Amino acid sequence: MARVCMKRRQLTSVQTIALGFFLVIMIGTLLLMLPVSSASGEVTGFIPALFTSTSASCVTGLVMVDTGTHWSFFGQVVVLVLIQIGGLGFMTIATLFSKLVKRRMSMHERGVMAASISSSGIGRITEITGTIGWGTLFFEGVGALLLCIRFIPERGFWDGLWFGIFHSVAAFCNAGFDIIGNYASLTAYYDDALVCVTIMALITIGGLGFLVWDDIKRNKLRWRRYELQTKLVLLTSAILAVGGAVVFFFLERNRMNAGMTFGEQVLVSFFSSVTPRTAGFNSVDTAALSPGSKLLTIILMFIGGSSGSTAGGVKTTTIAVLVACLIAGVRGKRDPEVFGRRISNDNVRQAGVMVFMNLYLALTGALLICLVQDFELTDVLFEVFSAMGTVGMTTGITRDLNDFSAIIITLLMYLGRVGSLSFAMALLERRAHARVRCPEEAVTIG
Repeated sequence: MARVCMKRRQLTSVQTIALGFFLVIMIGTLLLMLPVSSASGEVTGFIPALFTSTSASCVTGLVMVDTGTHWSFFGQVVVLVLIQIGGLGFMTIATLFSKLVKRRMSMHERGVMAASISSSGIGRITEITGTIGWGTLFFEGVGALLLCIRFIPERGFWDGLWFGIFHSVAAFCNAGFDIIGNYASLTAYYDDALVCVTIMALITIGGLGFLVWDDIKRNKLRWRRYELQTKLVLLTSAILAVGGAVVFFFLERNRMNAGMTFGEQVLVSFFSSVTPRTAGFNSVDTAALSPGSKLLTIILMFIGGSSGSTAGGVKTTTIAVLVACLIAGVRGKRDPEVFGRRISNDNVRQAGVMVFMNLYLALTGALLICLVQDFELTDVLFEVFSAMGTVGMTTGITRDLNDFSAIIITLLMYLGRVGSLSFAMALLERRAHARVRCPEEAVTIG
């Protein structure tokens, strides 16, 4: 009887992940409140510590206090650990530890792990986890070495090494944290191809998704053998990166980027296109962007990266499914089709729910902030979509948020990281169909 009760009380995958992230956030908050975590040796207030811990654990990058000057080395290490846990997911970390100590995972643990990376099966989950671990170590290591080429000559060996490691991990995990200081992000390196290209590569690789990694590892460069998800992710990511860069180039070439060379404008345009999905670094002053560029950035932040990755947003596959559905509707086809494959009604329904819920939460958050603080509407929308998409870009209002607004942004970051994951996992759970269905009746659409 006791065993039956325990099984009935066992948390679902969604509950386990949501609770896990909550516990990680609270532990991080307590550590960041310690005097040893601040550069001044003073206790950091609960709201700034909670905000920073949530932002790091949810791989966002929005900050109420400057990461490079407010936190001590210990505090920065805490932030980096939270970023790594948030980027890979605490279940991935736990699974890697289980593999290290050769402990067998239970079926429930395998299910939670599969759900955390949006996998529909558990058969190869330990193998995929191994790929995630080694892949993360390789890409972050290479990224750190490349960044050290620039940072060590500038800042000395130890500081330069720490700068390389911190920014490599933050970029790979799609978290916009930097320790440059004074909320500057990477604006001092807007014309530095080594830094910008390395950061963009890490952001892109981390945002592709672990299942895409596994597919590419198994099938190499044989496009025809890739799964539909891999094809959609690669195609959509390429279109967004290149298309966004082209639009940014023409929007800003005679405005903010007018004094730059052609090569610098191209580099800045690509960086401005890649980082909103959903890393949060910026190589130019975000507040100085034209209205068109801010709107494009909001769109890219809303879309985000890919399912089962370190990125947030509604995901590239969600947008790809809705675009395919739109094309099918325009052509008068019954079902959306891509690469010779039909997309299921469940996928279409989930994509619609995902987009609507993220829009609803972001707009509700914007209204609540507008009720209590007098910011420009564009700045508020930029902030809430950045939080909901776990991006970390801001026009500069984050440090001016009052406690109520800070809590709203904190909740949006948490829901953006856990909520989007929950929607993806909900599709994987088999539910019994209702035996009784209401009568059908048509309504006028459009």
